[in-house]
Amino acid sequence: MSFFAKRTAVLAVATVLGLAASLFASASEEAVRKNMEAFIGAPAVESVTKTPYGGLYEVLLKNGQPVYSDEKGSFIVDGSVIDMKTRRDVTQARLNELAAIDFSTLPLDQAIKQVRGKGTRVIASFEDPNCGYCKRLAKELAGMDDVTIYTFLYPILSPDSTSKSNNIWCAKDRANAWNGWILDGKVPANADCDVNAVVKNVELGQKLRITGTPTLFLADGRRIGGFVPATELEKALADVKAK
Repeated sequence: MSFFAKRTAVLAVATVLGLAASLFASASEEAVRKNMEAFIGAPAVESVTKTPYGGLYEVLLKNGQPVYSDEKGSFIVDGSVIDMKTRRDVTQARLNELAAIDFSTLPLDQAIKQVRGKGTRVIASFEDPNCGYCKRLAKELAGMDDVTIYTFLYPILSPDSTSKSNNIWCAKDRANAWNGWILDGKVPANADCDVNAVVKNVELGQKLRITGTPTLFLADGRRIGGFVPATELEKALADVKAK
């Protein structure tokens, strides 16, 4: 057999093996999905992907939570997978990846914009006016410089949260009304206007699976859930700039 004939034969075998592996992977993924949804209830699974560790399959649920199973979907592992060699929390890294967004897709016209100093660093936050941790965060942000803050009013805690958000959005000076309330407890005056932006913020937050406030996003798409002190936020912003 000539060199070219041998090479063609090897390529053909490799192609067949590759196709077989692909079909097997697809079949395994489908088996995992089928068994998982039979156990949890359908439709509960967003995606099934084979991982490079332990022969496990990552099962991403509709609620954004990853769990793990074998290729037959005969068991569920609910918890963190730790790489013992690197001590890396693989599950947390995956959660961070899933939680990240494309910052450029945020409708910034639906947010209250504040520029401190040059404003070269950017933060977007989803906040409920009745959120205690949002008030703590506001005090931290008040002392920061060289930052542009986009605050998305996200009233999810109570009906009063909606009325406050609407009044703040309809104020002549939205930033002043927001800071007056969130920093000083000055109740925003009643005001009427088109509050569709607030409605859209709630829809957007639900789409992004934001279940608590404050939730922050940095320019690289990283999500920070909950209150963080200015020192930690400064470190995160420095990391974004370094990238």
